[in-house]
Amino acid sequence: MILGRVVGTVVSTRKDEKLSGAKLLVVRATDPRGKDEAGYVIAVDTVHAGVGDRVLVVSGSSARMASGLKDTPVDAAICGVVDAVDLVD
Repeated sequence: MILGRVVGTVVSTRKDEKLSGAKLLVVRATDPRGKDEAGYVIAVDTVHAGVGDRVLVVSGSSARMASGLKDTPVDAAICGVVDAVDLVD
């Protein structure tokens, strides 16, 4: 899983028909403390996340197991909105 923050949206008028109606979001990876890390991923939103939300992203075959994405050509899916991260040092 990837911990990240939604930083934008992607609009695609032409795409695979199985992605019709899917919301695509740009997610920037973060460390557990919220500091930005290198890299962005485009993920299908399955939990009604929005810009600024901290989210959990699954990738690869796990993404295709997210709610409503069976047999859909996706490599990353947002599967949770993070309320809090507690670290024990």
